[in-house]
Amino acid sequence: MLDTLAQQLLLGLTNGMVFALIALGYTMVYGILEFINFAHGDVFMLSGFFALTLVSVLGLQDAQGFSLFAQLGLVLVLASAFGAVVNLLIDRLVYKPLRKAPKLAPLVSAIGVSFVLQNIGLIWGAMPLDVFGGGGQPAAPKSFPALLPTTNLLGNSAITLQLKDVLVIGASLAVMTVLYLLVTRTKLGMAMRATAQDPQAARLMGIDVDRVVAATFLVGGGLAGFAAVVYALYINTVYYQMGYQNGLYAFTAAVVGGIGNIPGAVLGGLLLGLVRAFSDQFIGAQWQPAVLFGILIVLLVFRPSGLLGSTAREKV
Repeated sequence: MLDTLAQQLLLGLTNGMVFALIALGYTMVYGILEFINFAHGDVFMLSGFFALTLVSVLGLQDAQGFSLFAQLGLVLVLASAFGAVVNLLIDRLVYKPLRKAPKLAPLVSAIGVSFVLQNIGLIWGAMPLDVFGGGGQPAAPKSFPALLPTTNLLGNSAITLQLKDVLVIGASLAVMTVLYLLVTRTKLGMAMRATAQDPQAARLMGIDVDRVVAATFLVGGGLAGFAAVVYALYINTVYYQMGYQNGLYAFTAAVVGGIGNIPGAVLGGLLLGLVRAFSDQFIGAQWQPAVLFGILIVLLVFRPSGLLGSTAREKV
């Protein structure tokens, strides 16, 4: 029984870390613009497709040892940069012209952008590459090569701890730490916090709010790209609707933790990962959505602003 509990705890932590990485993108944009970027999950999806394409181009399926890890690092960097650029382009082309429009306009636009990105994912999945199955079934899930060893690091223990588990937890903690230091210890982070508190006052103090918003979308997209590679290495599958599914869980994590609150997004992601893991094990996978969102409803009834959220600002 204890082994089962420990295994589900490990599974919940790894899944929760991925949700937290995606949730941070939602919560950063909302914290500054009070706007929910529903296309964020699909930036995560496209970054996964980009990473799979890089794996094919670089021939990582056959790489080993230091070469494998060096090229994996390159894939992580390039996928993060890809997600950052895509997110910034979406903001510049779609959201920025709607800054002064009624709040429903950018919200509906974000949903529209989400559908556009999903269709781009379908087109991408039709590329005639071996990793895409020759492109004959664009909507089918694509197998991401199992690049990391599957050996149990705990030997003959009943608890399975693989290198990919360590990678997910370690890399996610490192990125979250860097993000925390960025927001709390740098001039850009100070500008972000000032803009989140009062954009008009920030402008009067000489802060370039447009630059801060652009930086926020860049960081959020970079987190989505990073999460996509970590997810693909862990789950070994990418598909054109994975952004919708995982984006929904990540958005829920951001709301549970208190949307607009960075530590809250991390806490919400970990909580959702743990609830999913224990629900699957002890209640049944078919009941997972009901249990997950039932807990969400109960939590929000008693704490509408989320676990670490503030009630000082209006939530839309």
